[in-house]
Amino acid sequence: MADVKLIKVQKSYGDSPVLRDIDLEVRDGEFMVFVGPSGCGKSTLLRLIAGLEDITGGTLAIAGRVVNDVPPAERGIAMVFQSYALYPHMNLYDNMAFGLKLAKVPKEETDRLVQHAAKILHIDHLLQRKPKDLSGGQRQRVAIGRAIVRKPEVFLFDEPLSNLDAALRVKMRYEFAKLHDELATTMIYVTHDQVEAMTLADRIVVLSAGRFEQVGSPLELYEQPDNLFVAGFIGSPRMNFLAGTLLQGDAQGAQVKLANGETLLCAVDAQRARAGDVVTLGIRPEHMTPAEPANRLSTRVTFVEALGSSTQAYCEYPGLEEPLTCQLDGRSAVRTGDALALGVPPQWCYLFDAEGRAFRRLGAPTQALAA
Repeated sequence: MADVKLIKVQKSYGDSPVLRDIDLEVRDGEFMVFVGPSGCGKSTLLRLIAGLEDITGGTLAIAGRVVNDVPPAERGIAMVFQSYALYPHMNLYDNMAFGLKLAKVPKEETDRLVQHAAKILHIDHLLQRKPKDLSGGQRQRVAIGRAIVRKPEVFLFDEPLSNLDAALRVKMRYEFAKLHDELATTMIYVTHDQVEAMTLADRIVVLSAGRFEQVGSPLELYEQPDNLFVAGFIGSPRMNFLAGTLLQGDAQGAQVKLANGETLLCAVDAQRARAGDVVTLGIRPEHMTPAEPANRLSTRVTFVEALGSSTQAYCEYPGLEEPLTCQLDGRSAVRTGDALALGVPPQWCYLFDAEGRAFRRLGAPTQALAA
């Protein structure tokens, strides 16, 4: 096992910077997930760690050894790509053993490593089949097995589940979590899917435009986002954002006036704000309820999705271009066209200043950011 440290790492293509001053420590045995929208630099960062891209500036160390100029094969890493990249003319056994044969690993040791990896991945009964005879999930297991047999110090995964259907992705998320528990090896995983990030990670790195927006545990990012970007990216359904004006605020809370004149109390530390400041109120769909008598929003339902376990109601609200989304009980009788008063507990109101920086929620854990 090994830790991975990046100190002021930069990557540019000509005069175009892609990653800027990246500082990060991935701890020994940690499952770290890089998440962000397309083009944010997460895959490029993974490729820098793998040695598939040259670092423009800064220092990268794996297991205490600086590897800026070390070839990929000598870094003690194994990478699994979005594409399975299996040899179609070889059976599963030979696909998994191919790299070991090139490295002239003895036949007995090669067989032991392949059989062990296949058993971990539950494909030991498929070793004589060829890739064309396998499902997508089984092919991805073979690609992972090919990495496992190399006994790397660090596993790198570049959106490995994006080619699978929704049901299989859910199953494979479970397999990845179990694999990490069994191998106890450092893993770095790239995805654009925040649900994957939340369910797999020990810690998450949220990237945007080549910079880190926040680093923390899934619960830290959910309960105490640093800014509007993280708040909007983490959580499903997405957080609602309402423009408002601060009426008053101090270390004990804030009162916000919204576009239609309604006022809401927010349990945040607003002592750095001033009355009259432009602010943004954030409310997660799952935190709104018709049963809350105070601190409520008056809306009208425009569309309803009955999902069985829950009901998603989309509502119109002054000043919003997109519908206000709320998540209600699956037995809710709300219908399109209904007037709906939605209450929000003050402790679940998020508040952001004009620059998008979050006011710390009272009662939520103070997050420990990784440098």
